Amino acid sequence: MVTSSPIIVALDLATAEDAVRMAKVVAPHVGGFKIGLGLLHGPGPATIAALAELGRPVFADAKLHDIPSQVEAAAERLGHWGARWVTAHLSGGSVMVEAAVAGLSRGSGGAAGILGVSVLTSLDDAALAAVGIAVTPGKLVSRMARVADRAGCEGIVCSPRELGIVGDVAPNLAKVTPGIRPVGGASGSDDQARVATPEQAIAHGATYLVVGRPITKASDPAAAAEEIAASVAAG
Repeated sequence: MVTSSPIIVALDLATAEDAVRMAKVVAPHVGGFKIGLGLLHGPGPATIAALAELGRPVFADAKLHDIPSQVEAAAERLGHWGARWVTAHLSGGSVMVEAAVAGLSRGSGGAAGILGVSVLTSLDDAALAAVGIAVTPGKLVSRMARVADRAGCEGIVCSPRELGIVGDVAPNLAKVTPGIRPVGGASGSDDQARVATPEQAIAHGATYLVVGRPITKASDPAAAAEEIAASVAAG
């Protein structure tokens, strides 16, 4: 499913109330909401249901990574809560990812899809080498995209720099891109190492853009979301 806008706002806020309040403010300008580990492990997955009531799809960035049976059970529960997308680490292997796909499909009645997490945008060549991974992020994403495609994922989460690679090896996967930073944005790159502007990401084939702090930390979040949406539309 492609929403009316490719922008998914990352609601990395302190409380569920804060997340819902922010979601209401920016909803006219975005295509969906993302909640991460902070909200999923704090207020809990009921936050998914609260956000879904606003009429936008909810992306539960759970980053599932465990033995297949545990991942399958967790994905099923997130589907029951109304998540439209759930993330699972592709480094967990094809059997684990297939279990995530099966669990989420069962929990959502077939209405939701798994997004495979490839290489976090906070990692670069040096960070991978430090943990014994002697390949570039691009080569690793290429391998992981093939795993995601074979396992039945709806899409893959990758940095803007690997969009072309994913398009080449797994063109049917939706490409979800964090690390989005508007030109001149005050937030900088923060803890993201591999970033791009919204226009660059769309030009390189992104399906969805995950945008957090440039919207949620702006003095006027609605205006910031509207400006990014306009730049994407113009591009």
